[in-house]
Amino acid sequence: MSTDNRRLAELAGHDAFVHRHNGPGTADVEAMLATLGVESMPALIDKTIPAGIRLGRELDLDPPRGEAESLTYLKRLARQNKVFKTYIGQGYYNTHTPAVILRNVLENPGWYTAYTPYQPEIAQGRLEGLLNFQQMVMDLTGMDLANASLLDEATAAAEAMALCHRANKKVKSDRFFVADDVFPQTLDVLRTRAAYLDIELVVDAAERVAEHEVFGALFQYPGDTGRIHDLGALIAQASERRAMTCVAADLMSLALLKEPGALGADIVLGNSQRFGVPMGFGGPHAAFFAATDKLKRSIPGRIIGVSKDSRGNTALRMAMQTREQHIRREKATSNICTAQALLANIAGFYAVYHGAEGIRTIATRIHRLTSILAEGLRRKGVALENTSWFDTLTLTGVDAGKIHGRALTHEVNLRFHADGRVGVSLDETTTPADVAVLFDVLLGEEHDLSVSALDDAVIAENLGGIPEGQTRESAYLTHPNFTRYRSETEMLRYLKRLENRDLSLTHAMIPLGSCTMKLNATSEMIPITWPEFANIHPFAPRDQAVGYKQMIDELSAFLVEITGYDHISMQPNSGAQGEYAGLVAIRRYQAAQGQGHRDICLIPSSAHGTNPASAAMAHMKVVVVECDERGNIDIDDLRAKVEQHSERLSAIMITYPSTHGVFEETVREVCRLVHDHGGQVYIDGANMNAQVGITRPGDFGGDVSHLNLHKTFCIPHGGGGPGMGPIGVKAHLAPFVSNHVVTPIAGVREDSGAVAAAAFGSASILPISWAYIKMMGARGLREATELAILNANYIARRLEAHYPVLYRGVNGTVAHECIIDIRPLKADSGISEEDIAKRLMDYGFHAPTMSFPVPGTLMIEPTESESLFEIDRFCDAMIAIREEIRRVEAGEWPQDNNPLVNAPHTMADLMDAAWERPYDRELGAFPSEAVKAAKVWPAVNRVDNVFGDRNLICSCPSIDAYRD
Repeated sequence: MSTDNRRLAELAGHDAFVHRHNGPGTADVEAMLATLGVESMPALIDKTIPAGIRLGRELDLDPPRGEAESLTYLKRLARQNKVFKTYIGQGYYNTHTPAVILRNVLENPGWYTAYTPYQPEIAQGRLEGLLNFQQMVMDLTGMDLANASLLDEATAAAEAMALCHRANKKVKSDRFFVADDVFPQTLDVLRTRAAYLDIELVVDAAERVAEHEVFGALFQYPGDTGRIHDLGALIAQASERRAMTCVAADLMSLALLKEPGALGADIVLGNSQRFGVPMGFGGPHAAFFAATDKLKRSIPGRIIGVSKDSRGNTALRMAMQTREQHIRREKATSNICTAQALLANIAGFYAVYHGAEGIRTIATRIHRLTSILAEGLRRKGVALENTSWFDTLTLTGVDAGKIHGRALTHEVNLRFHADGRVGVSLDETTTPADVAVLFDVLLGEEHDLSVSALDDAVIAENLGGIPEGQTRESAYLTHPNFTRYRSETEMLRYLKRLENRDLSLTHAMIPLGSCTMKLNATSEMIPITWPEFANIHPFAPRDQAVGYKQMIDELSAFLVEITGYDHISMQPNSGAQGEYAGLVAIRRYQAAQGQGHRDICLIPSSAHGTNPASAAMAHMKVVVVECDERGNIDIDDLRAKVEQHSERLSAIMITYPSTHGVFEETVREVCRLVHDHGGQVYIDGANMNAQVGITRPGDFGGDVSHLNLHKTFCIPHGGGGPGMGPIGVKAHLAPFVSNHVVTPIAGVREDSGAVAAAAFGSASILPISWAYIKMMGARGLREATELAILNANYIARRLEAHYPVLYRGVNGTVAHECIIDIRPLKADSGISEEDIAKRLMDYGFHAPTMSFPVPGTLMIEPTESESLFEIDRFCDAMIAIREEIRRVEAGEWPQDNNPLVNAPHTMADLMDAAWERPYDRELGAFPSEAVKAAKVWPAVNRVDNVFGDRNLICSCPSIDAYRD
């Protein structure tokens, strides 16, 4: 920014947001630099980031805009979107988010700023919310267990296919059956996933499943046209041929339709979007995934389980984490790292709010209005392709052109099939008046139909569309959590009670390395609930999403400039999915060059587990590259392996700065070596927060990177999701990123299949990152990166006299995170990194990342948003904990009875009549003055992980109900 422009921006107050996002002020920066013995911020950057990869200029972005100005501009974009009354369906529906949930969960930073519940003692609230979600899914699907959400319905179907392929040992086949009335976007994603798993898809009429030798089968229930198959018969036919069966079910329809679990399904999946989550142009929405008990060790994603704490009280936790990618790497059940926790909580609370009777009433009303519409059309001689239905009708033999014209006049969206059929899907928001308008649109206004008269006929003649014998008979949502909270007063108190059992960024810094828990500014969050963004169907005509398109194009342009790549694909809706999408783009490109045989992926030993898991999903063979004693890629080992695998080398996956928290000096050489042997360079964007405005992966050798918008670019973590993982690619890879069968993307090859259900992934949260970049501007973004590096180095300096700092760069600095080594302390005192993590709760903090990337360590990332006051508070806590460890080392406290092994301390501990501990209660629960001023109480004592896995319970009743 020129000096004149900077002064104008300052006069307009445009720099104000930068100072609100960045925690340390000018005096704080000077004090921290003095502690480090560094004269200036440029000097620190010179010591930290190799000169050869620095950008050397300011990013070419517009000057920063103020919060009010940015929101005004974004509102102008939003108004370019046209919010028509939408009946497109196809897995996405209008819904009413109960206001008490909208205000107190979706718009509440106490819920959306929390982190994944890896520390369950301070996450019991969101864990209970997710357990509600699991119970809701289990009840409605009739299955034995469910996970705590996946990304979307299409990728959930792909996970189901992969699970069947792994689990079905009875059939020696690589063929998977897909009914031809599965949603087209689901089939699109299945084709992409199957291509790299050596699976052949067989797409045929559902009734012909028995004619094929397959390891698994997928049915849509109800089907794409609205038809309700005799699901029990289809499952029986497939099972007789030893195929596993998967059902993509509409969750709302299961309030009325016979549940798939009762019909013998192995897996049931779908989208919970219509349970109170806006369409949002495609997401984020919580997919559900339920399975039989025999598949519990193979089910992908997170599972919330019931365990007990050290006092024997019921406590919740994430169960069976040893299945997941961060443990199993390329042998994991999937590469999933982000769930849709915030959206799953909203869907679960929707069920809590309405209860069984409310859900049944909503489903019945939807079905009844659909039956009224069907009867009216029948009386006027309109043919329906489907003679059974829940909420969707498909009209045949109609003049689609005339209907389309009338639909535009009435601002109504219908589904227009390429062959002239017209689809209509009703939802929770549909009213009798809307049905009357639909008659005008579908028949012309000269009709004489009366909705009330048709309603009388539907009731009197029992004209519903659910076939005989397929009506649900079993109960659901019977747990007290779904029966108690009927008044808004009770519901509000329940939500607040759960919120109070969690620690979030509203309480304290969350210093997790590689997770970048930075400010999610309120002004960034406001637009996501604007109806012009929230209520747009992902398959709405493009001229109704002009504002979305401009906002996405602007964000893409920002990210192109920030990363140095040539093109951004917004489709991947998680970081791990971005990894997969990037590797698939590489494989497609190489195949187009006649080099499809290249399948070796080099991955450093320090890499996050999603890297090898994603490579395995792309059908690549993982070869590990070792690290040297400084934690850097061992160049000699890399050189040997690129030469050894030169003919088959496809790619290397590196994280920069490295997973060990340093800027490796040899990154250009790493990229050159791989390129010289015909490979592509994938640079993991997990640590982009240390690069923005200073260096760009596209400049120093990257061919593709994913960007964690839920890290560097301020989309909140939401207790474990939502996420967004768009990929930046160089021009040669741009034609090979993901396209979309329903809403094609210009410039991408038609045969480049989708990786997500919607063309732009979780589009409704993109305004968050747009607003962040818009309000920060080039200088603000650079300063944020510099402060993230400064804060991390300050913490390393303050703690180095008390804990060994494991890795540093060549000049003795770290990047935006640092790793402290607990192993020597454990050897001397018996105190582990987990004991320190739990003791930090007593000091009011969430723990840093435990045992990654090195076992027995803690990785700390403060981000730029934390103030010096908060950073010092954290450092003071860590130093005080080190002093407590010294008292154990000195024998003052026994190794098995001290404040660390007994941590965290709860109110129940303080109420014990007998306090049989060698330290007083105040030290246990109130170890610092800061805690005395504002205490965050852990809701339970230390949770027993082993007990929870050995006694797997994933439903709402307490553990006591199972002991008998």
